[in-house]
Amino acid sequence: MNDYTEEINRRRTFAIISHPDAGKTTLTEKFLLYGGAINLAGSVKGKATARHAVSDWMEIEKERGISVTSSVLQFEYGGYCINILDTPGHQDFSEDTYRTLMAADSAVMVIDASKGVEAQTRKLFKVCVMRKIPIFTFINKMDRDARDTFDLLDDIEKELGIATCPVNWPIGSGKEFKGVYDREKKCVISYADTEKGTKEGRATEIPVAEEDGLRAQIGDGAADKLLEEIDLLDGAGADFDLEAVRAGDLTPVCFGSALTNFGVEIFLKHFLQMTTTPLARKADVGMIEPTENAFSAFVFKIQANMNKAHRDRVAFMRICSGRFDAQMEVRHVQGGKVMRLSQPQQIMADDRKILSEAYAGDIIGVFDPGIFSIGDTLCSPKEKFQYEGIPTFAPEHFARVRQIDTMKRKQFVKGIQQIAQEGAIQIFQEFNTGLEEIIVGVVGVLQFDVLKYRLENEYNVEIRLDSLPYEHIRWIENKDEVDIEKLTGTSDMKKVKDMKGNPLLLFVNPWSVGMTLDRNKGLVLTEFNKN
Repeated sequence: MNDYTEEINRRRTFAIISHPDAGKTTLTEKFLLYGGAINLAGSVKGKATARHAVSDWMEIEKERGISVTSSVLQFEYGGYCINILDTPGHQDFSEDTYRTLMAADSAVMVIDASKGVEAQTRKLFKVCVMRKIPIFTFINKMDRDARDTFDLLDDIEKELGIATCPVNWPIGSGKEFKGVYDREKKCVISYADTEKGTKEGRATEIPVAEEDGLRAQIGDGAADKLLEEIDLLDGAGADFDLEAVRAGDLTPVCFGSALTNFGVEIFLKHFLQMTTTPLARKADVGMIEPTENAFSAFVFKIQANMNKAHRDRVAFMRICSGRFDAQMEVRHVQGGKVMRLSQPQQIMADDRKILSEAYAGDIIGVFDPGIFSIGDTLCSPKEKFQYEGIPTFAPEHFARVRQIDTMKRKQFVKGIQQIAQEGAIQIFQEFNTGLEEIIVGVVGVLQFDVLKYRLENEYNVEIRLDSLPYEHIRWIENKDEVDIEKLTGTSDMKKVKDMKGNPLLLFVNPWSVGMTLDRNKGLVLTEFNKN
């Protein structure tokens, strides 16, 4: 047993996923509040003068009140060291969320009690299922009028294909919200409105067997309904099975209100008991165990200009095994070099703390001089293996980008290339010309707004975006066997190349892909970039 096994085993690393506006960032804030990482929780929405959520650090996020980039937050609670990966809820930033889920061991799914499962939740959930990530559900906003509780659980089971096991049960909702029934303790925890972003506020616990006290606390009507629902639940609900939870087949469900703090700490305690220590990760040499192997990590996110004053780039990496020491040398497998990682730091949104050490399960940021790419592996100098790659998603929207002031060409090229290296946008050029003509591809159109905003605010470059009609993109898998110049395409096809010089074809119509393949025998096209 290594001397750092204990440190690794107290790590818990999870991502928070939800549809926009389900209250995910508010829940994250409250976790930090209970962990003592912050003293006053910030409201995500609000006037320009209002405090902003800690996890929303980018200027555009503060202006719009939405999260557009994943944040990494670490705090201590109850003997655990917790790493939270807060993800953007908006579907236009789903690619960032997909990558973040690669760095997590489990996911907390936040659902709005009045809306149930929404489109984005469905999409993100499928990624969790694909990766067999254990999912824990927090049904939020019980302080507002909610859908019937059985209907909400039914919705999760039907829409997402996962069994549910309520850990607690709500008593009413909105103005009638009285609290929750804890199924394990067999008692009612009465609701107290503890808004104002503090963690004060007492919850009264009443054993359900003490019926007189229960009726005095929540009223006869609510007590009758609760006792009836408990009978139904105990008779029909799925039994709690920790193995099924960890296999991703059963989701424990808690109810509460992140805004008023009610149910948040209850959920956190249950979650920490059920979730796992850092999990093994798959590499080309087999599974890499967190406690048995020397240091290794992979890069899952790159963010430029986190500190506007320094114009820096930070590569975020998930440590998968062993212990990291700031003085140690590591092998950058894809770059083929042994090096020291520069300025290793723990990031708390835009606050940083220089680290001397970190362990498997932790997320660290390191200064990137432009050598790292998403998916890169780092390991001890004696080792040489690679973790599984992180998929690049095909863009669905394209635009031609032009800078308004042609004298700022250098800043423009630098800015657009750096933002592209973060993985939020993909940039292409005309196949046989220089960098004069740049085409940007994005998964969601809101990324265009973020690109425009960031180029203006971080690089002092104004741009014009002209929308292009292309909707389908194909990489040429056998590019070395094909003469790209002589390809016979369709009238709606455009030949471009990506940042690494790989040839691609853009199409307006889906049927043009098949026609192009018919006209060019031996041509192999793919929807995913494997380079």
